[in-house]
Amino acid sequence: MKAPVVGILGGGQLARMLILAGTPLGARFQVLDSCSDACAGALAPLEVADWQDRDALQRLARAVDVITFDFENVPADAAEAIAASVPVFPQPNALAIAQDRLAEKALFAEIGLATPTFSAVSSRAELDTALQNVGVPAILKTRRLGYDGKGQFRLYSLADADRAWAALSSQAAEYGLILEALVAFESEISVLAVRGRDGEFRTWPLTRNWHTDGVLSLSLAPAPGLSAEIEAAAVEHTRALAERLEYVGVLALELFLDQGCLLGNEMAPRVHNSGHWSIEGAHCSQFENHLRAVLGLPLGDTGQSGQACMLNWIGSLPDMATFLREADAHWHDYGKSSRPGRKVGHATICASDPSSLRVRLQRIGRTLGREAQLAPVLTVLAQTEAC
Repeated sequence: MKAPVVGILGGGQLARMLILAGTPLGARFQVLDSCSDACAGALAPLEVADWQDRDALQRLARAVDVITFDFENVPADAAEAIAASVPVFPQPNALAIAQDRLAEKALFAEIGLATPTFSAVSSRAELDTALQNVGVPAILKTRRLGYDGKGQFRLYSLADADRAWAALSSQAAEYGLILEALVAFESEISVLAVRGRDGEFRTWPLTRNWHTDGVLSLSLAPAPGLSAEIEAAAVEHTRALAERLEYVGVLALELFLDQGCLLGNEMAPRVHNSGHWSIEGAHCSQFENHLRAVLGLPLGDTGQSGQACMLNWIGSLPDMATFLREADAHWHDYGKSSRPGRKVGHATICASDPSSLRVRLQRIGRTLGREAQLAPVLTVLAQTEAC
């Protein structure tokens, strides 16, 4: 049997982990990225080209059996340009919707998923009107190209409007803006799901997430303290989203839990940072299952044994040897140079129960000087034990 060749649009850490997961399946890879230092290039052939270079896109299409992508800001028209030549999964329409926060909110409404109050903004006058409708506190976001806290400005009073507009007005003309109510949610959870070419749909245990400065810091799975009704609703919203898009691959849906109700935050049409724990913590990881889906293979078991906590390394890596002294500790270096705010790696700690996980994380916090980063998850695990 001929080894399948997978093309990946985007060569960051998600592409890198897809390659690592796909190699045991016999898959080979070709990567296209606009940056010459894309870290997936250390593991597979990398062509450096602009996303609008149609010749480069067609070369990739001729060299592979299927194409996927590793981040949602790959231009949707680039994916559409090659979809006639080679299968592209997830489908480019999912990519296009995820790239526009307003279109995303409209899709959530179609499937019956509530969202924080929002209003489109394209001028300074419209910002004032939106603030009257949405209220404060609120967050002004670019409709496109914003992620990990980029392209956002928080308003805590109406007096912040001028500074918010000054910060984002240049993007208003090109992309448009959206003002969203700032929700004092109880927790943020994510649903990681996978849908195969045949429509089979599976989810991993729900994950609870914590962010620092708009960047994911910690993920805990399974998310503790959720009622069966909330878990079922979260899964059904994700199923409806996947079916509405005729989706193929891994899909992440980020949700706020606010006074017992679920609110849609955003979706990611790709493997997702909050699912990294699945590499060691689930029977089949999000990366392997994404490749199984896009290649038309049977989906793997998304079940979990025990507990898992993922720690994001932002800016620089701590001492690996110190971390690896802990039992069931797993390290991932993305091969990136250090830079403030940059995701340079992650690590996962697994354990059989919440108490054992809490003890291991406490030791890691002390030995690595990460007590502040780990404090939220330690509090939640202690509450779980008390119950």
